[in-house]
Amino acid sequence: MEHVVEMLNITKAFPGIIANDDISIQLRKGEILALLGENGAGKSTLMSILFGLYTPDAGRILVRGKEIQIANPNVANELGIGMVHQHFKLVHNFTVTENIILGMEPKKGPFLQTRDAAEKIRQLSKHYGLNVDPDAKIEDVSVGMQQRVEILKMLYRDAEVLIFDEPTAVLTPQEIIDLMKIMRNLIKEGKSIILITHKLKEIKEIADRCTVIRRGKVIGTVDVEATTSAQMAEMMVGRQVSFTVDKPDQAAGEVVLELKDLRVQSSRKTEAVKGFSLQVRSGEILGLAGVDGNGQTELVEALTGLRKVESGSILFKGKDVTNLSILHRIREGMAHIPEDRQKRGLVLDYTMEENMVLEIYGLPPFAKYGFLNKPEIRKYAEKLMNDFDVRAGEGPLAMARSLSGGNQQKAIVGREVAHDPDLLIAVQPTRGLDVGSIEYIHKRLVEQRNNGKAVLLVSLELDEIMDLSDRIAVISHGELTGIKMPKETNEAEIGLMMAGVSEGAQA
Repeated sequence: MEHVVEMLNITKAFPGIIANDDISIQLRKGEILALLGENGAGKSTLMSILFGLYTPDAGRILVRGKEIQIANPNVANELGIGMVHQHFKLVHNFTVTENIILGMEPKKGPFLQTRDAAEKIRQLSKHYGLNVDPDAKIEDVSVGMQQRVEILKMLYRDAEVLIFDEPTAVLTPQEIIDLMKIMRNLIKEGKSIILITHKLKEIKEIADRCTVIRRGKVIGTVDVEATTSAQMAEMMVGRQVSFTVDKPDQAAGEVVLELKDLRVQSSRKTEAVKGFSLQVRSGEILGLAGVDGNGQTELVEALTGLRKVESGSILFKGKDVTNLSILHRIREGMAHIPEDRQKRGLVLDYTMEENMVLEIYGLPPFAKYGFLNKPEIRKYAEKLMNDFDVRAGEGPLAMARSLSGGNQQKAIVGREVAHDPDLLIAVQPTRGLDVGSIEYIHKRLVEQRNNGKAVLLVSLELDEIMDLSDRIAVISHGELTGIKMPKETNEAEIGLMMAGVSEGAQA
């Protein structure tokens, strides 16, 4: 069988870490090859080498049997290799067409000819079932639509080999189903796909073969149909992984957080949260389920002090905190794992030790007489990074930006849990994480609950909500459509409630 791409004996090192250690992979024409590995295993680095963003220290790359040096992404594009990155590379105040033609603008003399480009984009969009409006501005379209723009960017440049880096990390369940359809259409057209992921369910559904990478080395390549999810998970993390969450039955305690008739506006000045009332008790995990964009973001921002409350009240441990500052809420015992780790969770150009003390740097032992105590900060960061298995080449001195997404996430979870909060608001805590990290973070959330803390879990992953929650509240269009006990409901019923069908109307 013909190989479109072969990467042979690729090695790439960064300060303090060998990202790729003598890795070889082969992509056949017309197949979907999954690259499976933990966060930080070296998958994205390997694909960045293929796309010309990095040069390997050793090894060879063959494209259609011919050895090639890929010095930069333009060379990759000319070879028909395209890549959709985990964090999209789009200019937000440009239109879809302007983003797609960027770098290869069609000109007549000094004038841009965007009309022909827009027509070509419209045709491509229709042909592959992408449904994209070439004239829409990026800032006005959903995350799922932005991803389609990235796919169109590759197709516009006639890419034959398409690399998808964690393509479903930011998508809703429905958008994931749509993306799978798009991938199948691409394969039908004779394209070949490399899919970087750690979601075993998706690999089972769509991939033909799967190459597993662990700590920079290839563990093996398997036929997906003939291999179980459990076997692939074990290859990925080097031990058996439990897919079930162990949590002892326990009665919830007193009310820690109470929302009374809360109303919050969105950034567009429409009402995003409408008369929302809810209680979260100590010793329980309350799961908030809903389709993305139904008021969860605004609700969490109001709770944590990031957004103004229009009316209603937030009571925390019996005290009205509706108009108190963010710092006041943190000092009172509220912790927050935000949904966007790069925008809200970390300062990417700070070191890890600086990020670990962001909320407490002014308190002893980290400061004295207004001066920072660097040795104490380093000791604290080192301990947290060890406790939460945060891997970084230069340890506490590594820039937050240089860590893989999963390690960034574990660092945030570690920092927030270390504050020993009375209320932990965890939003999408396992977004974009591998099974090993998910298992670990689930354990830490359950640990908080077992220690008598209150946990508000906001997640788009319905199975995560079902597995972890003691009670499930469902939000639709900013309103509470009902509260259910996990043992007395199922995903179909919760799904209907998420679509806005209240409990009573289902009977």
